[in-house]
Amino acid sequence: MANKSDETRREIGVGLLGLGTVGSEVARVLIEDAEELAARVGAKLVLRGVAVRNLDAARGASAGLVDPALLTTEAAELVERDDVDVVVELIGGINPAKELIRQALRAGKSVVSANKALFAAHSAKLFEAAQKAKVDLFFEAAVAGAIPVIRPLRQSLAGDRVTTVAGIVNGTTNFILSAMDSEGDDYADVLRQAQELGYAEADPTADVGGHDAAAKTAILASIAFHTRVTASDVHVEGITEITAADVESAKQLGYTIKLLSLSERVVGEDGKERVSARVYPALVPRSHPLASVNGAYNAVVVEAVNAGRLMFYGQGAGGAPTASSVAGDLVAAARNVVLGRAVASESTYAKLPIASIGDVAARYFVRMRVDDRPGVLSSVASVFAKRDVSIATVLQKGVIEGGAEIIIITHSALGSALAETVREVEDLPAVVEVESVLRLEFEND
Repeated sequence: MANKSDETRREIGVGLLGLGTVGSEVARVLIEDAEELAARVGAKLVLRGVAVRNLDAARGASAGLVDPALLTTEAAELVERDDVDVVVELIGGINPAKELIRQALRAGKSVVSANKALFAAHSAKLFEAAQKAKVDLFFEAAVAGAIPVIRPLRQSLAGDRVTTVAGIVNGTTNFILSAMDSEGDDYADVLRQAQELGYAEADPTADVGGHDAAAKTAILASIAFHTRVTASDVHVEGITEITAADVESAKQLGYTIKLLSLSERVVGEDGKERVSARVYPALVPRSHPLASVNGAYNAVVVEAVNAGRLMFYGQGAGGAPTASSVAGDLVAAARNVVLGRAVASESTYAKLPIASIGDVAARYFVRMRVDDRPGVLSSVASVFAKRDVSIATVLQKGVIEGGAEIIIITHSALGSALAETVREVEDLPAVVEVESVLRLEFEND
């Protein structure tokens, strides 16, 4: 980090990359709250430039907010400028964001980002560059919008042993599943409603497919367990196959269905500890705190040996909420520039292996349609017994379209054993279709 005199430290130059929904809110905060931010930092935060793709579009979108003279299409030049001390990256995606951040770090600039996809895939090289340059690299806004969860994991719980991080980290899917639960509508109908209200994109694949949540899960797992976890390490299942019948059955059993982000320490049969990171829809008891998180809200529950259970709840997306997290990181980075220091970088000392989803145990909800004739339940139960998957509860919901619907709730079983069981059950002549296989989580809470 370049040494500068106290005289020049009366101002901290900020280079902003991106002026979309979040970028515009960050610019607004810098301008409207300038005096208060200066008091917190110990120096005035000055917006030196804003890199955009289209000057004309940016001028129109930011009319009356950002001085047009600050706008530039030369992002690479902005991050290299001598009067820029902190770069705020709000472009999103992998490229060109990755190279711009690396360029800023090599130039001795601290960086604040909200880029979940980038940090879930390429955090190692970015942290390496930050550590080499002795500057800060903050990314609180990359997970759960306004909810402060990364800093507590990195700092407040640094002296504790985190065992589990579980949460609802995607507002789009939570809105859809909450609406299906409260209104009883089909997935396709609620998705259209979410798109009309602006909660879902025209192409919602990243959200409903679980990929957005997987990127955030990778970040949370990496920090919580001091092990580098990438998005490709996360087991991902989306919500596109969830039906109104699944939601209704769950409700009758005392559960709701949520798309969960789950990462935890697990111990394999060899006695060695691993990290399990996964995203999937699951049945959650209505008594659990996450069951009451509805609409587009997010929540993260952290469990640690000494601290016990901690819950972080709030708005997980949106311009102003996300800008709040970005501004918090910006204040921290700017204060460190004033003091001539940088915080510790990535912590991956544990280097725990990643557990396969097949090696993770869970209870399961299996809903199937079968022929309505004697002996069917016995033949199904024999397959479960053969695979050492213990059945806890069996419910028969009566005749449906010439058959009967059976719901089986299992005791805890390895994912690999359950998968083999389902494949064999599907081959039984009396089984018309295995319609749903979902996990049950937090059963011991």
